[in-house]
Amino acid sequence: MPARAGVGFKGEHAETVCGDRPDVGWFEVHPENYMVAGGPRLAVLEELRGNYPLSLHGVGLSLGGAERLDSDHLRAFRELADRFEPGLISEHIAWSAHGGMWFADLLPPSLSRAGLDRICDNIDETQEALGRAILIENPANYLVLPDRDMDEVAFIVETARRTGCGLLVDVNNIYVSAENVGIDADAYIDAVPADLIGEIHLAGFTVDEHAGERLLIDSHGAAVDAAVWRLYDRLIARVGPRPTLVEWDKDIPDWDVLHAEAVEAESRLARLAEPVPA
Repeated sequence: MPARAGVGFKGEHAETVCGDRPDVGWFEVHPENYMVAGGPRLAVLEELRGNYPLSLHGVGLSLGGAERLDSDHLRAFRELADRFEPGLISEHIAWSAHGGMWFADLLPPSLSRAGLDRICDNIDETQEALGRAILIENPANYLVLPDRDMDEVAFIVETARRTGCGLLVDVNNIYVSAENVGIDADAYIDAVPADLIGEIHLAGFTVDEHAGERLLIDSHGAAVDAAVWRLYDRLIARVGPRPTLVEWDKDIPDWDVLHAEAVEAESRLARLAEPVPA
């Protein structure tokens, strides 16, 4: 995957993207939207893959959950990956299913030793089923969970070292977590080992006006905030260019607005291409 800026592919932009072939480094899709036998969605994805590198970013495996992974989901994921040969495959360390119920949110895992063992087992199973290494994404946090034996950076780094997966560093999630639960965003950014980082995500957040205190929501429904751009610059200056995705999944803007965000990320990648010596 090129160390360029990409964007999440949306059906609203299909005509422009497929017709005009704008200068974008790559596109990301959620595989769950394409686990079908045929039809127009797969036809559009075939055309997209013919013109751009592609990333598959899963949202439904529930890697951080307490239950066994869905073997049918893994099988469909593998078939999609074999067909479209993505440059990157990623998933969240969050959980979203329990007791046969599925939740709309990606919930952070328990940062305990038991939680670590469980998620490592799930990642091992996923990578074996897919026949590929994956990247895992850090979650957005809205409260401090009591059952924890380590901080989040130590948790995700040990997970990656044990399983051989890489890391997808979501800078917006780090900023949202810092504001909501009081972690040091700069320290988090500085602590992630450069050799593990395979991809970076940028997105916008919203403020929950109904919360008693200021609560940031990882909504993917706004432009990237200046504070998140600052953290991104800090990360790239240290580790060098990485494939960078601009996410926008809610209140989808016109293509020109989304593309401008990707252009901004691309310009920062070029400007900060040389890492600062440690």
